[in-house]
Amino acid sequence: QVQLMESGGGLVQPGGSLRLSCVASGSISSIGYMAWYRQRAGEQRDLVASIMSSGRTNYADSVKGRVTISRDNAKNTVNLQMDTLKPEDTAVYYCNLLLTSPPKLYWGKGTQVTVSS
Repeated sequence: QVQLMESGGGLVQPGGSLRLSCVASGSISSIGYMAWYRQRAGEQRDLVASIMSSGRTNYADSVKGRVTISRDNAKNTVNLQMDTLKPEDTAVYYCNLLLTSPPKLYWGKGTQVTVSS
């Protein structure tokens, strides 16, 4: 079993920054894909950013240029640096991890990010 622990959420003013971190622990074999999703109130969960084991990244159009995803393979950690935050970034942010052997998808419990003055 794998556990994902997110941290770094909170309240920030518009234009501010936050750094989210997610640490994976447990029976980790080979990690393929790590990502951050977010879910605004009353909406579906959407991809924010993803990073492959190769380091290849992908970003939602709404966050390009403001968000950077990174991972530390040795520590089984994925980070999300968010800058120039906007009120519409307010959401619960979820860490997501795909193991490749055997293939299985895991989710964290989420961390709240609120952007408000």
